[in-house]
Amino acid sequence: VGMDACFKVAVSGEDGTSDQRFLGQQRFDGCWQGARIADTSGAAIAHQAESQSIQCILKSGAGQIVCDNSRTGGQRSLDPGSNPQSACHSLLCQKAGSQQYAGVGSVGAGGDGCQELIANRLIPFGFVATPLHFGEVRNLWLRRGDSAPLVVLAGHTDVVPPGPEAHWETPPFEPIERDGFLFGRGAADMKSSLAAFVTAIENLLTEQPGLPGSIALLLTSDEEGPAIDGTARVVEWLRNTGQIPDYCIVGEPTSVAQLGDTLKHGRRGSLSGVLTIKGKQGHVAYPQLARNPIHLAAPALAELASTVWDQETADFPATTFQFSNLNSGTGAGNVIPGELTAWFNFRFSPESRVDQLQQRVNAILEHHQLDAHIHWTLGAEPFLTAEGTLVAAARQAVQHVTGLTPELSTSGGTSDGRFLIKLGTQVIEFGPCNATIHQRNEHIPAGDPARLSAIYQQMLSLLLRPA
Repeated sequence: VGMDACFKVAVSGEDGTSDQRFLGQQRFDGCWQGARIADTSGAAIAHQAESQSIQCILKSGAGQIVCDNSRTGGQRSLDPGSNPQSACHSLLCQKAGSQQYAGVGSVGAGGDGCQELIANRLIPFGFVATPLHFGEVRNLWLRRGDSAPLVVLAGHTDVVPPGPEAHWETPPFEPIERDGFLFGRGAADMKSSLAAFVTAIENLLTEQPGLPGSIALLLTSDEEGPAIDGTARVVEWLRNTGQIPDYCIVGEPTSVAQLGDTLKHGRRGSLSGVLTIKGKQGHVAYPQLARNPIHLAAPALAELASTVWDQETADFPATTFQFSNLNSGTGAGNVIPGELTAWFNFRFSPESRVDQLQQRVNAILEHHQLDAHIHWTLGAEPFLTAEGTLVAAARQAVQHVTGLTPELSTSGGTSDGRFLIKLGTQVIEFGPCNATIHQRNEHIPAGDPARLSAIYQQMLSLLLRPA
């Protein structure tokens, strides 16, 4: 579908009564462009609007696109075909404009073309695309089917900025295979997973076109950034529209030494604080006239850093506490500063509640008689998906493809699984090796996208097959 394709648009008012239709040269919010659609014989029919019947439904800020091919009929594939390697290369080439670097903090938050590329591949397989834009963040919900169970594949199209590209051995947004590895920003986190999602679905529906149940993709461009208008907002929309997933697979890079050795069935919570300790500024030659907040804070900071907050459990490691920033001083060597600020973070298990951690921190500060204030930020509550249908299917799929039995883990940082679990959905995370995520020269073994696709395909088959 070229960007000058003809669109049939149905526009409904907020009350749902209006139904105005027109056909003309339209662009769907500057996207849904550039797909090359081919029939099974490989004949390209790109940019031929008369061969497409595209219906856009715009309602309450969300659009839906449904696509069928009236000329070729039958089953179609999208060039370059359902090849995980080719799909991965295509996604790794997507790069956001420079405004995303400065404005959001994660490349692609304003849209880098990945969501449009994925939609154009899956619409011919019966998926309905619903773009959900909140603020500057682009999200996309793609769904096929309306019966249970609903299996969701969730991921993010944004990546962290690469930093100075001259420091990379290969251009970060040009997929390069070298020495058996695939290099590029997002190779591990997480465009390889997205490519594997797409090709797994394409291959599954080619082999089992009558598969029951529903499959959906939830894509956001706001995971590496503030994570305010991304999956969190889409989850609200899913709840309001009554679309509650039964199972969700998040494509985060969970493997450690090799693909398939680890899957995550939960995550620790994240609680951050900015601690400000007041002193009294003065001259270093007259300390009796000042109160040095560095000296005052040191014993308390040491106690906080050495405190054992709880013990590990069968499912979770012990809660950890880390200082990340420590600032004080005026820049002058002869001035006692007037205050100190310390940034810290808890990664906490269900063994410790948020209020308990806050009370214990405050008690330590009070014990040291500090004039202190803390600004708290709760980033995530801990969650766990108990062993059941989803975990069993994931383990079986990994074993089928790799021969490995994955370890269940709840370690690491936060993910968008923390939002999806609120729907009562069973959630796991599984993806490629994470050894080089957020680093220069990010890479994974070149053969892993194909194996990852096969694992996702097997997961979907196991979850959707009739009982």
